[in-house]
Amino acid sequence: MTTPRRFALLTSLLLTGTALAADEPPIQDTPLSGGAGSVKQFDHNAYSMPQGNLSMTKRLDFSVGNSFFRNPWVEAPSSTAARDGLGPLFNTNSCQGCHLKDGRGNPPAEGETSVSLFLRLSVPSDPKRDAEIIKKIGLKPAPVYGGQLQTAAISGQKPEADLDITWEPITQTLADGSTVTLQRPVYHIKNPNYGPLPEDLLTSPRVAPPMIGLGLLSAVPEAQLMAYADPEDADGDGISGRPNRVWDIEKEETVMGRFGWKAGEPTLVQQAMGAFAGDMGLTSTLMPATDCSPEQQCDRFANGGEPEVSDKIARFIGFYAASLAVPERRDMDKPAVQQGALVFNDIGCAGCHTPKHTTGTVADRPDLSQQTIWPYTDLLLHDMGPALADHRGEFLASGTEWRTQPLWGIGLAQSVNPLAGFLHDGRARTIQEAILWHGGEAEAATDQFRSLDADKRDALLQFLHSL
Repeated sequence: MTTPRRFALLTSLLLTGTALAADEPPIQDTPLSGGAGSVKQFDHNAYSMPQGNLSMTKRLDFSVGNSFFRNPWVEAPSSTAARDGLGPLFNTNSCQGCHLKDGRGNPPAEGETSVSLFLRLSVPSDPKRDAEIIKKIGLKPAPVYGGQLQTAAISGQKPEADLDITWEPITQTLADGSTVTLQRPVYHIKNPNYGPLPEDLLTSPRVAPPMIGLGLLSAVPEAQLMAYADPEDADGDGISGRPNRVWDIEKEETVMGRFGWKAGEPTLVQQAMGAFAGDMGLTSTLMPATDCSPEQQCDRFANGGEPEVSDKIARFIGFYAASLAVPERRDMDKPAVQQGALVFNDIGCAGCHTPKHTTGTVADRPDLSQQTIWPYTDLLLHDMGPALADHRGEFLASGTEWRTQPLWGIGLAQSVNPLAGFLHDGRARTIQEAILWHGGEAEAATDQFRSLDADKRDALLQFLHSL
């Protein structure tokens, strides 16, 4: 319940910077969500700006990385030698093709080809027989079709299959009698071109997430994140976040995962090179093989060099991914936004969407070092219940677990991409729909959201849109 005392404390904090009492939940006290590098950019380019505290020399590196992120790759051989080697199987021909304006992707409209949403693939594994592959890639790829469904191909090669999505409406009634119609996606793989799909095929839809603030998230010390882990729910609050433990290819060891919808990637460079291999069919030193299987005979086509993504380009891409700024908070002085911040804490959202962190020291990156940031995530895995389950594990993540998605900048998501959807598969057309899909560890918070009166519900949504 929001008490006058807590509202007075919040107002004092927001307007004067006075600290809350020790027993109060953390409430944002600055518009600088991404620390000193936050930017005042609130239009369709809100996610595409470099860290505001980036040096001029580093801004040149950012621009080079941006060019490789934005511009399309082409078939080999080509006069565009630095960007050839696309495919033979792929989902899109550029990073920007999925991460639209560096933001969220979206499910395709009816009758359209899916670009910024694709299906991860796997089959059930045997813990003993498949132990090594599970250790290294976290799952067992599907025979012939691999770990990802590629719905596009270069000339002379057939795409793996077509992906079609239909939608089932689900109506929920809130405590005040108002109704919200959600939409449940149903995925159909049609016209497989490389033989029948496995009968025990496991699939996981993924829409491209926003790119902002990733370097800051990589700089949060692991010990700080682990302080929020409670895998056995020892405190009895119903929330049992835990880290994913994944394979770091460069270090050749298992480390904490931070990136991807199930925290299946340890570093931004590894995530980026995995996307080059899976999404665009491009090799790199880190990922020397693509998702093309021997049965698909991709080696009969010309390649763009060995590797196709040079180490130099990989470094520029990694730097770019680590340097996209977070937009500043907005409307912090509005009473409804202030009330919504309290509602956010009161109903339990902050139990997973941890508001505040402090980054450590990053070599050669003072712009990322010792920054107080407000991402609203713990980067841990949480059980989100059966409605959002993909029933497909990834390293330690179960078929019902997902990493807590950062909320910073969420209010600008549809300014960047008007078609952007929320959650891992973009099914939620609004933030309210996304909340109502939350189950599992978030079920208690969702139930409280349903029971809010219209004014408090609106205040919470205004708060989220202000982030």
